Amino acid sequence: MMLSNSSVFSLFLLILLSSSSAKPPSSKQNSFIQCLSYHSKASIPFSSTFFTPNSSAFTTVLNSTAQNLRYLIPSKPKPEFIFTPTHDSQVQNAVICSKQLGIHLRVRSGGHDYEGLSYVSQIETPFIVVDLAKLRSVNVDIQASSAWIQAGATIGEVYYRIAEKSRTHGFPAGLCTSLGVGGHITGGAYGTMMRKYGLAADNVLDARIVDVNGRILDRKIMGKDLFWAIRGGGGASFGVILWWKIKLVPVPSTVTVFTVAKTLEQGATKLLHRWQQVAATKLDKDLNIRVMIQPTVVDTKSGKRTVTTLYQGQFLGGVKRLLNVMQTGFPELNLTRKDCTQTSWLKSVMYIAGYATGTPPKVLLQGKPTFKNYFKSKSDFVNDPIPETGLEGLWKRLLEETTPLIIWNPYGGVMSKISESALPFPHRKVLFKIQYLTTWQAANENEAKHINWIRKLYNYMAPYVTKSPRQAYVNYRDLDLGINKKKNTSIAEASAWGKRYFKDNFDRLIKIKTKVDPHNFFRHEQSIPPLALQARTRN
Repeated sequence: MMLSNSSVFSLFLLILLSSSSAKPPSSKQNSFIQCLSYHSKASIPFSSTFFTPNSSAFTTVLNSTAQNLRYLIPSKPKPEFIFTPTHDSQVQNAVICSKQLGIHLRVRSGGHDYEGLSYVSQIETPFIVVDLAKLRSVNVDIQASSAWIQAGATIGEVYYRIAEKSRTHGFPAGLCTSLGVGGHITGGAYGTMMRKYGLAADNVLDARIVDVNGRILDRKIMGKDLFWAIRGGGGASFGVILWWKIKLVPVPSTVTVFTVAKTLEQGATKLLHRWQQVAATKLDKDLNIRVMIQPTVVDTKSGKRTVTTLYQGQFLGGVKRLLNVMQTGFPELNLTRKDCTQTSWLKSVMYIAGYATGTPPKVLLQGKPTFKNYFKSKSDFVNDPIPETGLEGLWKRLLEETTPLIIWNPYGGVMSKISESALPFPHRKVLFKIQYLTTWQAANENEAKHINWIRKLYNYMAPYVTKSPRQAYVNYRDLDLGINKKKNTSIAEASAWGKRYFKDNFDRLIKIKTKVDPHNFFRHEQSIPPLALQARTRN
């Protein structure tokens, strides 16, 4: 016998109330469940998709993909409930019901937002979270060199499913394999093949998105403006991404990876200065060499530390051609055959992601992060090489912090040939990007001390990075740049961060937002704001 939706709703309430630890559901919870049931053609398994703070699984679900532990501490706001849909239609209905009931909505695909915006609202409570973790299908079509991927899948799962069908296809997306593809690609999404194939967002063929009215739109229906906006304009401003259709790219069956370490005592300063001159402009676009910079202990007794620079490379080809490329373009690194490992493209991705040699690739299907900690991050872009004196000041400041990390990613290659307005992501004609991180492991550590350190470091770097605006990467979300004020943020206030993330593309994003979500239903601390009603009237 089939139960009606209203019967299912009543049964779910009975289960909630009969739980010894449960309190009666709030009116918002009641109304939301009732609304979902009303709009759903099939019954929803609420007991396994709906989690309130009184549910035994609530904390587990909330914490499951949250990357930054800073936003899980008890003092941070928690959602009224978490809904984990199992079908696209349930996401549609969640949007319809949230809008109808006036409930503030946050959407999470992978939980990697650096400021926790997909699962924490600091400017507006109460709020709910729609977690897309159960929507993670990856359908690869090797013949068509494409794949349809659901928003809740991780990029590691995507890589695995591609490699499962072909050793000579790949996708140019992120380095961290637990990134949820839904949010990842909305920010542009770079990886080690960026210099050859551009961003992940440059390789999107189609998408399906739930708009503010609960409709599912594909590329044709949404139109060119919205399709442009969602590929680099940042997550959760225009709707809920359900699927991306991505273009697969050719990769060789043999890929070479390497890591070379240089300390200050081994000439790290001069070598890094040289890297800035060649990594983006002189090296083959098949080669990507990023630099990770961090303090290391050189004497355990005294605790004396130095700065170590790790040159980590991925080359789309064999070691013989790599050594020729390096000898011509960057001989100063003194790369040798012993430093190099020839492997498959998939295993090269795992190498860059930090998996131990010999780790079975199937681990990628678990979709779990390789680490979690408390952290604060900031970002910069650089147009001109930083002089050695500037680097020496950087070393001094790095050695003042406990566990900082700085990562430099080279641009150039194809990236420099793509227009700044091709997508909302404008950072095309730069030498490299800098990511600054400070991390700590305990909730009771002095958070203010670490954050103060990274802010001072950011101020120190100002003379050496882009200006007017000082550019920043939207996927390295930084609330220090400014935040919206609930529903009614002014364009002038939002420009403080919007111009840094998007440069002049910010103006077009505002116009598109005004057209598709004029009442600002999809909003968060740094969402794209619509023009105010009076401004729309004037225009």
